[in-house]
Amino acid sequence: MRKLMLATAAVAMFATTGIAVAHGIEGGKNAKAVVGAFTATTAANTQTRSCTTSDGKAITTTSATYTGTATGDPDLTGAATFQVRSTINTTDNVGVVEGRLKIDAPGRDTAAQFSAVYDHGTIAGLASGHAAADHTSLLANISAAYSPTGGLTGGKIGGGTAAGAAVEITAAHCAATKTVTERSEAKGTVSAVSATSITVGGLTCTVPSALSSKVTALKVNDRAEIKCSLVSGVNTLTGVEARH
Repeated sequence: MRKLMLATAAVAMFATTGIAVAHGIEGGKNAKAVVGAFTATTAANTQTRSCTTSDGKAITTTSATYTGTATGDPDLTGAATFQVRSTINTTDNVGVVEGRLKIDAPGRDTAAQFSAVYDHGTIAGLASGHAAADHTSLLANISAAYSPTGGLTGGKIGGGTAAGAAVEITAAHCAATKTVTERSEAKGTVSAVSATSITVGGLTCTVPSALSSKVTALKVNDRAEIKCSLVSGVNTLTGVEARH
């Protein structure tokens, strides 16, 4: 698992609008600006894993496919599919979102790989691939609001995408969350008993409803053994047995 740290620098983008690049005469290139918008909120094949790093950061990794629509220039208009893998430090609310986008444009699909920084619910990054037009490459800034459950909304391909935030990716080891439970037990004479509380050998425990029938079957001066655990600061009965 990877550890994510918020950096102070902004992500450097190659352009403020999407650029479609085509090979021209004698190896030259032509470039034109294109703009698109998209929404993809229908999720499928969602897989989520979570853990906590050794320094206490909660990390959630999600793989999913989101479908929706894209509009804009002809190469950026059509049914849209985003195959996404996100890794988010939910403690600090930063991370990375990467994957592949496909737009079912007239002719052939527009398709690109993208990598973006996630920062408090939004992503900003770079997409690189090919446009629907023959012999045309696509290099574009990409941004959107993103959540693993809600997908991508308010998405932009080009159109003056903001630079966004930056993160550092380093190796980290996830550790299982450890819960320490305080337990106690006593064996001896019942000195007090009711449907909600029992005292044995000087140990008093609150009685949950699931054990009330067993507790009310006992009376003062009976011998019993009780076991209790500390639950939300309350010593709570977990087991009771009559002893002779």
